[in-house]
Amino acid sequence: MGALAWQQVPLPLLELGEGPLWDEDRGRFLLVDIHGRAVHAWHPDSGATQTWALPERIGWLIPRHDRDGFVAGLQSGFVRLWLEPALRIQPIGSPHPGEQEVRLNDAKADPWGRVWAGSMNNADYSRPDGRLARLDPDGRIEIVERGLRICNGPAISADGRLLLHTDSGTRSIHRYRLDADGRLSDKALWRRFEPAEGAPDGMSFDAEGALWVACWGAGCVRRFALDGHLLQQIDLPARQIASMAFGGPGLQTLLVTSAWEGLDAAARAAQPMAGATFVLQPGVRGLAACRYGAAPTEERDPP
Repeated sequence: MGALAWQQVPLPLLELGEGPLWDEDRGRFLLVDIHGRAVHAWHPDSGATQTWALPERIGWLIPRHDRDGFVAGLQSGFVRLWLEPALRIQPIGSPHPGEQEVRLNDAKADPWGRVWAGSMNNADYSRPDGRLARLDPDGRIEIVERGLRICNGPAISADGRLLLHTDSGTRSIHRYRLDADGRLSDKALWRRFEPAEGAPDGMSFDAEGALWVACWGAGCVRRFALDGHLLQQIDLPARQIASMAFGGPGLQTLLVTSAWEGLDAAARAAQPMAGATFVLQPGVRGLAACRYGAAPTEERDPP
């Protein structure tokens, strides 16, 4: 377990690499450096890279149904974001207005075009200031859970009926039933990680219904069956593994991000790959990223 070949993506070492996304419209992976306040792109076919500087921290991008840019999570809240032909930002709203130390951290869209986004206190990770918010296609924002520390994940099953959400601060993953009307119910602890296992961070389902979890502090990604038992572990040469996304032809490539955040000079010297972005072929297919916004009528029901 753990012996799977990986390659390093030709991007700089990221302070906090997060939010990976396969941009199928342009055949590229997108990812962010939260503290570096940047969006990066990598084109697997050509090896080309791109970088866009942001005016504030950015946690993620999610494609829109109308294919007119993205919705993104900045320190200040939800925005519309265009990368081409030039960077452009249009505010939508915030689940934490006026709370300057709280920022959006991680998010996914569901098959109905809603975004589920977590937040956290950026100055003190131990504070339970995080919340889970839902951004509806019409722009309305609703807080669905409070009292969280480091909101990560989330992951949504292919049929849209199951949402898993992580509080990395308590090393816990919870599962919820997700209804078509956007209501969460039946919350239950899915798994709590032991300290030696690291903290669960970004997550993603694959096409076989298994859950991939980035394990911060443990230097690996792990694949779990839905009942919680471990199926596979892939070790990587960086301890702080943050997130992952499937992409490429047939969604068979896994891109994994890491971070050097919080490491002093000695720790960085001992981990020269900290902050690197890795790519590997895990042997399973992923799921296409869901898009934000109202879908055409024929696309509104999840598979």
